[in-house]
Amino acid sequence: MSNYVNVLRDGTVTVLELGPKCKMIEEAMLDAIGQDLLQATVAASPPLVVIDLSHTEFFGSGFIEVLFRVWNRVQQKPGGKMSLCGLQAYCREVLEVTHLDKLWPLHATRADAVAALSAP
Repeated sequence: MSNYVNVLRDGTVTVLELGPKCKMIEEAMLDAIGQDLLQATVAASPPLVVIDLSHTEFFGSGFIEVLFRVWNRVQQKPGGKMSLCGLQAYCREVLEVTHLDKLWPLHATRADAVAALSAP
């Protein structure tokens, strides 16, 4: 794994935290971030995944493509669910304008996201 993603467990939920190096997600970082996220997603059991973007202030369409790949991987497993948390205003706006907030639940905090995925 690269230095971009921290993999944490909170009960039955796998939390993928993009660290401080992901403040501005640039094109050159996408392959490493994508590989890290996909590897962690494959290992997630049960397939309940929160991606914590608290440190991220900017991402572009390339990162949205990475999120789609991760989401597709999560969806391949029975009961698979993914949500995002900690989005800064700009990042939240990008997902809302593109209506991706309808596909991926957005939560203000990691605790909210974990609680939502943990609920029956």
